[in-house]
Amino acid sequence: MINEDSVLERNDRLTSRDVAISVKHITRVEGHGNLSVNVKDGEITNLELAIVESPRFFESFLRGRPWSDAPHITCRICGICSVGHTTASVHAMESACGIQVTPQTDRLRKLILMGEELQSHWLHLYFLAVPDYLGVGSVIPLAGSHPDVVQRALRMKKLANDICGVVGGRHIHPIAVHVGGVTHFPKAEDLLGLKKRLEAAREDAREMVELFASLAVPHFERDTEYLSLKDVGGGEYAFYDGDIVSTKDPSPTPVSSYRDRVIETVVPHSAAKHCRTPISDTYAVGALARFNNNFEQLHPKAKEVASALGLRAICMNPYHNNTAQLVETIHCMEVAIELIDELLTIGIRPEPLVQPTRFERGAGAAEVPRGVLFHEYGVDEHGTIEMANLVIPTGQNLANIEADMRALVPQLLADGLDRDAITMRLEMLVRAYDPCISCATHILDVEWVD
Repeated sequence: MINEDSVLERNDRLTSRDVAISVKHITRVEGHGNLSVNVKDGEITNLELAIVESPRFFESFLRGRPWSDAPHITCRICGICSVGHTTASVHAMESACGIQVTPQTDRLRKLILMGEELQSHWLHLYFLAVPDYLGVGSVIPLAGSHPDVVQRALRMKKLANDICGVVGGRHIHPIAVHVGGVTHFPKAEDLLGLKKRLEAAREDAREMVELFASLAVPHFERDTEYLSLKDVGGGEYAFYDGDIVSTKDPSPTPVSSYRDRVIETVVPHSAAKHCRTPISDTYAVGALARFNNNFEQLHPKAKEVASALGLRAICMNPYHNNTAQLVETIHCMEVAIELIDELLTIGIRPEPLVQPTRFERGAGAAEVPRGVLFHEYGVDEHGTIEMANLVIPTGQNLANIEADMRALVPQLLADGLDRDAITMRLEMLVRAYDPCISCATHILDVEWVD
């Protein structure tokens, strides 16, 4: 039976609250973003997640450059997602140039992408997210209070970086991945060494799962459209390629038509554009979106971890993006081991780069740690880049983060949280999306005319 007095008391508490929150800048995220919330008499009068960095003009850097330069320029957009940008870039340029790469190239590219997913997820979970749950301001105090956790984090991140180094030629900004193939072919003994370390790291992963199982994830849900790539043939958990789907529209859209599903708009309070779909004003990308759309393709060991952590598709609690990232680390470790086995069984052979057969427009995508990333290029008949458009995952998430906060703030007020507690919960929400803010700023694209 509902206690009417308690309901009235709760509503009085909500409507009598005035709260002003201003955070400059949000910590433990990449880049600079400001959070501003004003509540008057229980009503939100202003709520903004402002991206205050200037556009970085990477599309302009590309125009006038040869077709082969694209991945080597765009990988510099981010030191964390350099492999992801390289992957999306070669996909887009190979589409524009009519290039079909070899199965060996695909396997090597998938392996290095697994390395990047691992290093980014482990970095975010251990160094950016865990301090919130253990009540400290950064990972530095944890070196004293939880040295085993920090040592494990450093050990796991080094392993992931070494995967990128062995396959890509160095740990960040890979120099071996080119349009048309790769130019570095790992030695069998190096791959075997990575496999042994990945197998040994299963114990570290188990302890990581135990740690996160002990953390209290805030309860919050909001009806959300989750968008990601998907292998509609039912094969792989989509990281490397796939078609565009969402939880509200599972019909597949090829990446070449990504503009039909991803609609960018300029907003006055942010240097990064906001995004919507034809059916939703906001949507989310990232680990939780991939989990929701691709659960059946998860590695069986990753499914076991999801079950142990109580994560089920479809989950609409954005704080569980952290949980989905953890589940994905198990998946990526096991897939990396399987890819190494395939490469060792078949044997790696030097291959020449596949050369262009045409120059036109091409779009490509990859699932990077923070969500689906789109690259699009237009190349003239001389092989010169005339047009470029890069749509970053964090930019796609910004409007959805604001929508989450608009739904969350009234709940926090009704629960009687004070200003500091509300601020912390909102910062935790932003961090759960693992934003890469600097990457999200980009210029208006120039429409390509065929």
